Amino acid sequence: SSAGWSLAGGSAVYTWEEVQKHCHRSDKWLVIDRKVYNITQWAKRHPGGIRVISHFAGEDATDAFVAFHPDPNFVRKFLKPLLIGELATTEPSQDHGKNAVLVQDFQALRDRVEREGLLRARPLFFSLYLGHILLLEALALGLLWVWGTSWSLTLLCSLMLATSQSQAGWLQHDYGHLSVCKTSSWNHVLHKFVIGHLKGASANWWNHRHFQHHAKPNVFSKDPDVNSLHVFVLGDKQPVEYGIKKLKYMPYHHQHQYFFLIGPPLVIPVFFTIQIFQTMFSQRNWVDLAWAMTFYLRFFCCYYPFFGFFGSVALISFVRFLESHWFVWVTQMNHLPMEIDHERHQDWLTMQDQVPPLLFPTMPRHNYHLVAPLVRALCEKHGLPYQVKTLQKAIIDVVGSLKKSGDLWLDAYLHK
Repeated sequence: SSAGWSLAGGSAVYTWEEVQKHCHRSDKWLVIDRKVYNITQWAKRHPGGIRVISHFAGEDATDAFVAFHPDPNFVRKFLKPLLIGELATTEPSQDHGKNAVLVQDFQALRDRVEREGLLRARPLFFSLYLGHILLLEALALGLLWVWGTSWSLTLLCSLMLATSQSQAGWLQHDYGHLSVCKTSSWNHVLHKFVIGHLKGASANWWNHRHFQHHAKPNVFSKDPDVNSLHVFVLGDKQPVEYGIKKLKYMPYHHQHQYFFLIGPPLVIPVFFTIQIFQTMFSQRNWVDLAWAMTFYLRFFCCYYPFFGFFGSVALISFVRFLESHWFVWVTQMNHLPMEIDHERHQDWLTMQDQVPPLLFPTMPRHNYHLVAPLVRALCEKHGLPYQVKTLQKAIIDVVGSLKKSGDLWLDAYLHK
């Protein structure tokens, strides 16, 4: 390239200005540990999906690279052929004027986390976790076998299944991040079992969706978790943009009210279910489809004798309706009340809203409470907000942020 010049070793040297130009669909460069890589062709074959790696085109991806790959040395084999040069010695290690001290402090924290073994999973914890899910599934069925299918027992059975489904959701998350087993192949197999056979969903669908959320949380068009498909307007900027353009797909000034009707109740039973099957068929992902079919086969074999076909469909729909409330409230606490915006080019710590699961995606969940005080201390040192709130306050904040965004939209719609 014109802006790269040769060194004695034959490798080229680049400035950030040059790297930042290569951020297009047909031309993608990124930087890891000051080395410049051309990922244009590799992105299509990237195991974590094309989108998550493409979100870092033209940027420094060092912290994300370390965070996502439990065994970076294994991955470096794939990086070697993509290397095209390095940053000029006069260039800073951070792009977009990020706080160098903060970045270094976070990298020191990450080294400490690794040193203290906080990224290592406890096999007993995950064995018991999986065991209690299987036990709940068995108890729910046994309940009906022994005592019959009265309304009260069917409700109790539904509550137990909703609990096991929710817990299987959190468990598949950890297998998906390769944070349980030592080898990634075992993580992948168990991930397919938990999300496919225990939940009837797709591992690939979840990975591609969720890794993007981790890479760029709360960034429009990059985090699928804040893609509200015109049903809601989120944050401070999007409502004003919609209002100025006179976009009114929904009465957004009432979104804090209709959220209760179409948010928590419908995300899993309707939105996710449609999206999962669409993804599996459009990507011809027959392996995930086969795993999901084993879930439905088992479910109908177990519950058809009690409820018949339509009764079983009603049961699984009701279970997912219950699970959906749990899932939406827990996940949206980390989205809606936070700052949601277009790309802001922040450092990893600031971008991840200081949430341990986002800062350390491969950390097993039983260590979150151990790392939280370390993250809090780092935030206090750098004057970053670190939020801890009660469940009640978190729920009030979700509704409050929807109302605030709706009011911003109305004001722009009427007056701008």
